[in-house]
Amino acid sequence: MGIVSQEAILELQALLDSVEEPLNITFQNVHQGFKAETLVRFLKAREWNVAKAHKMLVDCLHWRVQNTIDDILAKPIVPTELYGAVRDSQLIGMSGYSREGLPVFAIGVGLSTFDKASVHYYVQSHIQINEYRDRVILPSASKNHGRPITTCIKVLDMTGLKLSALSKIKLLTIISTIDDLNYPEKTNTYYIVNAPYIFSACWKVVKPLLQERTRKKIQVLPGCGRDELLKIMDIASLPHFCRKDGSGSSRNSENENCFSLDHPFHQQLYNYIKQQSLITEPAQPIKQGSFHVDVPEPAAEETEIAKSLESELQKFEKGNMLSKSTDGIKIDDD
Repeated sequence: MGIVSQEAILELQALLDSVEEPLNITFQNVHQGFKAETLVRFLKAREWNVAKAHKMLVDCLHWRVQNTIDDILAKPIVPTELYGAVRDSQLIGMSGYSREGLPVFAIGVGLSTFDKASVHYYVQSHIQINEYRDRVILPSASKNHGRPITTCIKVLDMTGLKLSALSKIKLLTIISTIDDLNYPEKTNTYYIVNAPYIFSACWKVVKPLLQERTRKKIQVLPGCGRDELLKIMDIASLPHFCRKDGSGSSRNSENENCFSLDHPFHQQLYNYIKQQSLITEPAQPIKQGSFHVDVPEPAAEETEIAKSLESELQKFEKGNMLSKSTDGIKIDDD
């Protein structure tokens, strides 16, 4: 790390030394003992501008306090049937670790429907997975490897991506905004697999709008990405939809489905949240109800990307409708 980087870290640290309670308490939940690595993440997110990184981090800490994010891992989504419905429609899971010890998260972008619960439940579920990753998974990985492991790998399965994705853009923008502002630089690399033609068209529109730092993290792999991913992880950690070409879909596979509520990751996560709820309020019955979180306004970049995606998907929709209408026209030969 260069001299300029070290100076920026020390300067940001000095600014944070004046942070008072309860911001300091929630900051401990953010850095989990890896303070320098956390400061670097926020500095990277603001192109090493110390003043901007400081504002971003303090805003994040205020957001956490105002929305009691420190308590979200004690707020299970109940009943279990509702949580199961969320898992069936928000396809995400952890399939294992890379050879460097980074957790591998799998996301079924194309087949996630987000239609079985309110937006608040999906946001709650997403933040809980973020917090479980940052407060349980990553500290454990760091301890096992004897070095700081503060980022993960994400494998995005585009199987089943359709024009109906248009209806998901608003929710995905909310989730993306929360991540960008409060969990910056937590993903080392995004691997995109099983990409249909519609993704390729959308990617051409979105790619130029992304910051160079983000673009460099995204790799679009051919087919299911199996051969490329096996260079960085063992087959046991490979998401089920990457095990072989033509495996069908993110939802069903002969291999273990890491999106399933029965998968060990989700069982451990859900049991952990239920246990935390009993520790926090041992005499209180667990109440049904979503955990409402204030969503910050999306950055200009996020808004532009969302609008561009909507425009591109609408073009596809119009093109499909035109194609279907012309298919029904019979042309008589003279």
